[in-house]
Amino acid sequence: MMNCKKMLRLSAVILINLFFMNQVSAGGNGLSVSKTGFGQLSDGSAVELFSLTNQNGMVVKITNYGGIITSILVPDKQGNLIDVVLGFDNLEDYTKEHPYFGAIIGRYGNRIRKGKFALDGREFTLAVNNGPNHLHGGLQGFDKVLWTAETKPDKAALSLSYISKDMEEGYPGNLEVTVEYALNNNNELSIAYKATTDKRTIVNLTNHTYFNLRGAGNGSILDHELMINASNFTPVDDTLIPTGEIRPVKNTPFDFGALKAIGSRINQETEQLKFGGGYDHNFVLNKKGQPLELAAKVLEPDSGRKMEVYTTEPGLQFYSGNFLDGTLMGKNGSIYKFRYGFCLETQHFPDSPNQGHFPSVVLNPGETYGSATTYRFSF
Repeated sequence: MMNCKKMLRLSAVILINLFFMNQVSAGGNGLSVSKTGFGQLSDGSAVELFSLTNQNGMVVKITNYGGIITSILVPDKQGNLIDVVLGFDNLEDYTKEHPYFGAIIGRYGNRIRKGKFALDGREFTLAVNNGPNHLHGGLQGFDKVLWTAETKPDKAALSLSYISKDMEEGYPGNLEVTVEYALNNNNELSIAYKATTDKRTIVNLTNHTYFNLRGAGNGSILDHELMINASNFTPVDDTLIPTGEIRPVKNTPFDFGALKAIGSRINQETEQLKFGGGYDHNFVLNKKGQPLELAAKVLEPDSGRKMEVYTTEPGLQFYSGNFLDGTLMGKNGSIYKFRYGFCLETQHFPDSPNQGHFPSVVLNPGETYGSATTYRFSF
């Protein structure tokens, strides 16, 4: 009999395959994709910027450098379009150091303790690039590579592919990755991830977009109201590595079972909030057995903008922009100050390779990694 873990993975892969097929067969209905030049990298490689547009005027812009979402224009309750993601106006700023604005994260999203993990009795060593730990794929993760792009004529879909070579950043196996972005007329941006390998390896892909539903650079996100569909979270040590405990959120500042202002409890004197400098924690999502399920809702009261997050993943990293410090100038001269953006990163749990009771991130040859996340905007 197939075990539950394999059944969930198979269900996710079936969902991803259906997603890809639907994008090919869907009608136009006001959906379109276009591209423009976005500059050159230092080696002379041309970089492109793609715009996905729907019949409501919503626009999502993505560059094939890092698979970065550079802009999402969505309406408010008066129908006014505004860009709700943090980022830059030009390629040059994205090639400099920044906190992963909008990027595809891999081969492993989030942290791995001391940059080490074991697989089949062999220890693998990764770059230590976040205190004593490994973060977001290493020194040159998927956020810093040029992806091969393919658009679908008359459809608001972009497919990006990349081959991560065996032992790139210390990870075993040649990993073939495809990430597809698609926009529909329900103001839903969907991201579907697929990967295969020729050696046993670990994979945990996500996207690191910073949101501010008031508009990028338009103030703090602390008045945004957040719901996370999770009864438990994974507490961390002072280096932000999970301790291994699965802890209930009830009666803690981590209980977002109903909409609550992000800032309502963020400054409480608790060890976990102190370790994260605010929220920088993985939530264990409540799952009902369906592959794509509600993970979170966000409401910005002034504009009326809402965002819902649906995913196949078991976890969600909520990050409240604690390390933004006003040193980065973004779009139209905006300064990204402390807690001017938040992230909701769908994922497997941090440090899963070293935590045997966490959902597995191991991918075997002959298997297909599949993950899907949808961001639904409304007002």
